[in-house]
Amino acid sequence: MTTARTTTGNTPSPGPLAGVRVVELAGIGPGPFAAMLLADLGADVVRVDRPGGPGLGIDPEYDVTNRNKRSVVVDLKAADGADRVLDLAARADVLIEGYRPGVAERLGVGPDACHARNPRLVYGRMTGWGQQGPLAHRAGHDIAYIALTGTLGLIGAPDEPPAVPANLLGDYAGGSLYLVVGVLAALHHARATGTGQVVDAAIVDGAAHLSAMIHGMLAAGGWQDRRGANLLDGGCPFYGTYETADGQYMAVGALEPQFYDVFTDLLGLGDQAPPRHDITRWDELRALVAARFKARTRDEWTAVFESSDACVAPVLSLREAPHHPHLAARGTFTDHGGLTQPAPAPRFSATPTAVRTGPARPGTDTESVARDWDVPRLVPPSAAPEPPNPQ
Repeated sequence: MTTARTTTGNTPSPGPLAGVRVVELAGIGPGPFAAMLLADLGADVVRVDRPGGPGLGIDPEYDVTNRNKRSVVVDLKAADGADRVLDLAARADVLIEGYRPGVAERLGVGPDACHARNPRLVYGRMTGWGQQGPLAHRAGHDIAYIALTGTLGLIGAPDEPPAVPANLLGDYAGGSLYLVVGVLAALHHARATGTGQVVDAAIVDGAAHLSAMIHGMLAAGGWQDRRGANLLDGGCPFYGTYETADGQYMAVGALEPQFYDVFTDLLGLGDQAPPRHDITRWDELRALVAARFKARTRDEWTAVFESSDACVAPVLSLREAPHHPHLAARGTFTDHGGLTQPAPAPRFSATPTAVRTGPARPGTDTESVARDWDVPRLVPPSAAPEPPNPQ
């Protein structure tokens, strides 16, 4: 695999957020991913892990969401735990936490306590339901959040249960990315005014916001409120996926007439295809397209379409994707420490980003953070180095 953006742990790459200090109170899911994105962009992210967890249930060296970070371990339930975190918050630009509403306050590290030490701090809160509302204190996961917002109901065939899009749509698109947008906007405001604020990033809000265009189409009568009946949800026969002879799949997105003409020509439909805008014959068109794709393997169809504007691509697996020639040429994936992973995105002309370090191991950076951030209380007395022997 070509890795145009392969880096080593010693490669300097400050990124556009160089000099920004971020405290991440450890959790799982969207909070760590948001902090990883800030770290990828060059921020000095210190993850405050608690003794014994949490984690993804895998060896920490493979948890890519902790790359480009440093880690300290603090027991927030200990007598001095909150003070040690507040020392960090006093020197930070941003703090991110993903507890249920009220938990950070009970632990002594809520917004009021942090802003008392640092009025400029941007305090980012990542939750599923948000800080207010009837469900705010309820447990939940990605699938429930996107279910209530209508986004889960968009996905899948009309005669099958909604398809589950991993946890990409809720946790990461509706959660992490909106938290990062909010944090960066609040950071801009804080630098202009000297005043920090709280960013309430709720996955239900972000996931709903992602469907803005579709709500507009629904109101205008251009979208039916059911699965598999619309232009972009698999209802259209020239925007969907088709099985090939070897049990693999091709993705088709030939929406515009000029691309559709190339698609049907290379597919070999000729004059058999009914008019593309005749919705009453879409089932007939879909059957013709499906039969053609079943006649050849995925690789054979890839070769047919790869040099065209038919808007057709093979559906690749996670292990296959890094080897695709286009992604390899761009360095969309990179290798660091023997671990293949998505490279930082987006890209910057003046302040390039990189994977600088592998996943932070819990507690391994306590002394360096204490030194760099000037927070001596971060290092427990039992862990402090012994004074030099005068002899």
